[in-house]
Order: sequence, then C-alpha cells, then structure tokens
Amino acid sequence: MLTPFRTLLDERRAAQAAAAAFTCYDVTTALGVVLAAEERDAPLILLVSEASFRAPRSDLLVAALTAVATRSRVPACVQLDHVAEPLLVDSALAAGVGAVLVDGSHLSYEENTALVRRAVETAPRGVGVEAELGHIEGGEDVAVAAAAGAFTDPDEAADFVGETGTDCLAVSIGNVHGSYASPPRLDWERLERIRERVGDLPLALHGASGLPPEDVRRAVSLGICKVNVNTELRRRYLHQLSDRLPDALQGLRLLELEQALVAAVAEAAGETLDLLGPPSGRGSASP
Repeated sequence: MLTPFRTLLDERRAAQAAAAAFTCYDVTTALGVVLAAEERDAPLILLVSEASFRAPRSDLLVAALTAVATRSRVPACVQLDHVAEPLLVDSALAAGVGAVLVDGSHLSYEENTALVRRAVETAPRGVGVEAELGHIEGGEDVAVAAAAGAFTDPDEAADFVGETGTDCLAVSIGNVHGSYASPPRLDWERLERIRERVGDLPLALHGASGLPPEDVRRAVSLGICKVNVNTELRRRYLHQLSDRLPDALQGLRLLELEQALVAAVAEAAGETLDLLGPPSGRGSASP
C-alpha cells in the first residue's frame, strides 16, 4: 500500500527499527524486495536511481514501481534517489514519486540549503524530501572501492534542518556507496551528536551493503531509521543470472529464469529486512 514517506519513517523510528530502501532497476527486483517485505510484514522504499530516471521513458519505470508499491500488502513508497538538478526534481514530482532525495552535498552549504528548500516548497502535499549533508563517496550504480568523504557536522546539521524543512537527513559518518576501500570505521560519537542536534528528524544511512551487521544494528539503535541498499541486490541478481542463464537458454526458459531472479533478490532483501527490524526480531544476517 502506498504510504507517505515521512509517515513510514516516523513509524519505523517509533518501533526502534529502520526502513530498507532498495534500488530497483526493473520490476523483477521490485517484486523480489516486496516478496521479502510481505513475508516479514515490513515496510519498504523502492528507489529509482538518477541514471535510471535519466533513461528514455523512465516515467514507465516510475509508474511500474508505483503500481507494485500500491499493490503490496505492506506500507511502501517510491523515491527518486540522489538528484541535484531542480528540473529533474520537478520531472520526478510530475512523474508521481512519493519522495525525492535532493543531493546537494557536493555544493556549498548555502547552495545545498537553497536547493533543498526549493524542493520542499514545490513538493506536493505528502511527498517527502530527503537531503544529504556531508558528502558520501562512491557510485550509486557501479560498485567501486571508495574512501570516506566529508563528514556531517552536527551543529551545521541542526541549522540545515531548520532552514530547509527536509523530512529526512542522510548523514556521512564514514559510510560510502558501493564497496569500501578499507574496513569501515563509523564515527559513532558524531552520529549521537547529530541525533541530539536534529531532534526527532528521521536520519538515513547510505552504503549499508558493505557494513558489518553489528554496525548496521548499532546505527539503528542510535536513531538511523532509513538504510539504503543497492550493491548486495545487484550482486545476488547478477550472480543468479550468470548461474542460471546457460540452462535457461536451452529451451528459452524465460519464466523460470525470472522466478529464480525474484527469489534471489528476495533472499538478499530478506537478510537486510531481518537486520533492520525491531530489536526483538533482528537476525544476524549481513545486509
């Protein structure tokens, strides 16, 4: 069922849990993550990457993911991920997304503030806006080793939230997109200070696929209520495709291949959902 972005996040935070936000490049991936979420009665967010949204007829992908979210038996939202151009934000809002991540983290503080404030002011009622302060390194669509970028300043975060009215803030505390160049060392004290300075505002952690399970659980316990996952889904999808394709080509067994891909994505998504659930239900699987 379609659910407003902020409502979904506030409910997860109240449950001391986090919403999993999965990047979906196609309906196959979306079906897999929804299957895993329904089995656990867990809410989720379907992410559309900026590259996917720039592709021809991206409105059809948004419409397809929205249809999947609408028909899911759990709260769900479709979000455009990491976009910095105002016109692209406008196009996403017109396409019917439920939220946008307006990423001005590479800009100056003043430019980032203005960019996010514009999105908040133009977004239709009920459509959420997420922002990023401090820069998270790495690629959204290609997993490459990356070192940590600029960290989020807690005092600056408090000012930024007050000036923009954003619904969610993605923080940089040593996390990166994709693979890690060295074992990650997250700045827990910084996260605690950010949490104290921004009050009840939902916080997001990007780049969870390369983090140890104990780090993800600790982040959620310290107030993270949205976790973005991309790399692990693509890894499982492509490995399953590679393993199954030779047999599928014999007889052109497309439906069997599709079902295997959905199941592989569901398994990977389920591990993340188990990790992000309420304290009493968290497993030990890695994201």
